[in-house]
Amino acid sequence: MNFLTFLIRRLIGIVAVMLGVSVITFTISHLVPADPVAAALGDRAREDQVAAFRAEYGLDKPVVEQYFIYMNGLLHGDLGKSIRTRRPVADDLRDFFPATFELSLVALLVALVIGMPTGIWSALFRNRLPDHLVRLFALVGGSLPIFWLGLLLIGLFYSQLGWLPPGGRIDDFIPPPQTITGLFVLDSLLTANSAALRSSLHHLILPAFTLGYFSTAVISRMMRSSMLEVLNQDYMRTARAKGLLERFVILRHGLRNALIPTLTIIGLTFGSLLSGAVLTETIFTWPGLGRYATASAIGLDFPAVMGVTLLAAIVYPVANLIVDLGYAWLDPRIRNA
Repeated sequence: MNFLTFLIRRLIGIVAVMLGVSVITFTISHLVPADPVAAALGDRAREDQVAAFRAEYGLDKPVVEQYFIYMNGLLHGDLGKSIRTRRPVADDLRDFFPATFELSLVALLVALVIGMPTGIWSALFRNRLPDHLVRLFALVGGSLPIFWLGLLLIGLFYSQLGWLPPGGRIDDFIPPPQTITGLFVLDSLLTANSAALRSSLHHLILPAFTLGYFSTAVISRMMRSSMLEVLNQDYMRTARAKGLLERFVILRHGLRNALIPTLTIIGLTFGSLLSGAVLTETIFTWPGLGRYATASAIGLDFPAVMGVTLLAAIVYPVANLIVDLGYAWLDPRIRNA
């Protein structure tokens, strides 16, 4: 019952966040001193064309009425119609979101595979050479701009070495796998398409590492800090006094408790990866939500911008909900509270 109450409260919170974001984004979009009609039709459009366009998108109605029309559509799953693509925004998000989700998921995997072991290693060798190397690695990762790192990797691994492709999700001469989830790697596995699988993995390496490097540095630093705190606890000394292997003490007793604060960073990191992949997708011509949002903002496509903003606003509460469930799994005291 406690869990059910907790879940209901979080779901209500997500609805409240969406409502607040919709009000803010709608207000800002109408305060911007720009005319989406002129951006879509050009300066030479006839008056009848302008009138028809405004009527089609409801721009001829009062602002308050426009907002209620928008909210009514939102409650029915309608995010409006994109001015730039002339398609429903929900359909555009359905097409572009899987690419961003796949890239963010692999970037998070890179961050976890590199960040967590290096953080543990750094804590175990505190103030020695491995610790200094890991801290330098994390410092560089937290300082490098994403666009500079992406261009550097393209110049090295594509232009100089020719090992990896510079962008895109799959080679031009290989047809995409049959769409099941929209995730090329998973769809290639489900359809046993080995050529598409190899190509999609090949194209994921550079953008995933570029996007995940900053998160790797953050997770590594947090993991180091958490492990240093855990290693000095009484239960760790007790476990060693019982004669348990050091590896078992570190992994079974130390890591489980050190993961609790690190899990918060992991959840927030995944939310930021999903909503902040604009630069990476632009550099690597990745056909995801970031490039869609950029093109929509440049074209004054307010329905599309609002749709992307609402989707990004959902990501963080959902990520926090998953983190809270992870807390309950790691710590019985939270689970039984």
